Amino acid sequence: MKLKYIITSIVAVFICNAAWSQATKEINVDGLKVIFRHTPKEVISVRLYIKGGTANYTKDKEGVENLAFSMAMNGGTKKMDKVAFNDAAEKIGTSFSSMTSLDYGNMSMTCLKPFWNESWNLFADAVMSPAFDSKEFDLEKEKALSAAKQSESEADGSLNIIAMEETFKGRNYAKMPDGSVGSLEKLTLDDVKKHYKDVVTKGRAYLVVVGDLTENDIVGLVRQTLSKLPVGTQPVVENKLLITKGSEVIVDRDIATNYLMGIMSAPSPNSDEGVQINLAMRMLYDRYFVELRTKRSLSYAPAAGYNSSAISSPYSFVYITTTDPKAALSVMVSIIDSVKKYGFTEKELKDMRQKFLTNYYQKLETSETQSGALGRSEAAGSWKMDETFSDKINNAKLKDINNTFNKYSAAIKWSYLGKKDAVSKDDFKQTKHEKGLESPY
Repeated sequence: MKLKYIITSIVAVFICNAAWSQATKEINVDGLKVIFRHTPKEVISVRLYIKGGTANYTKDKEGVENLAFSMAMNGGTKKMDKVAFNDAAEKIGTSFSSMTSLDYGNMSMTCLKPFWNESWNLFADAVMSPAFDSKEFDLEKEKALSAAKQSESEADGSLNIIAMEETFKGRNYAKMPDGSVGSLEKLTLDDVKKHYKDVVTKGRAYLVVVGDLTENDIVGLVRQTLSKLPVGTQPVVENKLLITKGSEVIVDRDIATNYLMGIMSAPSPNSDEGVQINLAMRMLYDRYFVELRTKRSLSYAPAAGYNSSAISSPYSFVYITTTDPKAALSVMVSIIDSVKKYGFTEKELKDMRQKFLTNYYQKLETSETQSGALGRSEAAGSWKMDETFSDKINNAKLKDINNTFNKYSAAIKWSYLGKKDAVSKDDFKQTKHEKGLESPY
């Protein structure tokens, strides 16, 4: 039964890949790039991506893009106040949302095919003519401030801020896309309006549409609306950070559980090495789970991963919460050293390859997840990467994966939040903890 399921999953992967390749096209509508994938799904997903992310604002204005996009999608328009807009959307089952991240953000709509025209008109009106009402600004700002205060008061949120600010000091990734308490308190409605006007332009935007539509259904409406956005400029791309020297920052806090994160440079997500490190970090995650949780009970939730959404300075990370940080660090570093010396195994790769692809395509069952995957791929270099992804996973060789892991795991920037006396700087060093973990696989 298990073999049958695996074979079915593999066949489904190749069928989906071939079908999507034929069904996806790029259209230029008066200077606005539109990526359209036809599927038989009645649920239509639309995302207007804005490139730049943290490159679009200064550190003291972090959070401004998140506020601007949220207000555009949730605060009504110049033609319809928030209540009227929401009533119109609710009657036809249409929803709106937004997000921002390190290198891009988007404003999105999900609607039903029978109400495509009406839904598009609402979406286009929200993008082109947001109300930016002062009362709505106060509400959105208060929500953002509350979230920032909660994040900064919690250990996990504090650790993430420490790790990003220490690793990317003076660079774009040291900015928090959702904003900090300090920056949000100072933001004004004029800041939000100006930022929105500066970045929502054809120079930084591209549109992704997925669902059961035709090209004609889309082009005419885009030409009447979003194609009239100002041309604007391209975002300034920062040079990639390559971490070549390890370091550690220890922040003393009297908490019951200690928190650790290590950040390593990583290859670009649009490269073969990006696929290789993605697989490697997932296999490292499995090793961490077995050694740190199952065998040694040092943590409930050890983790390792590759942030494929980080484009200008991609990175991988390892993470743990533990009451015994010295022992946990010893095992974490030893496992990394063991992989560097002996590599992952063919069995690990075979198991991970199939699990990875099955999970990946299961997540792409909805129009929303497909539009998100296309949009992320375009941000990383080209939407076509999304359609060759499974081939790259299947063609990844163990030797290359091990070499890529070795290349990018040579230096780690560690951040520690917890009892200062529970660790020493020597605990973070590599190449000295191999004993006892040389060949566990």
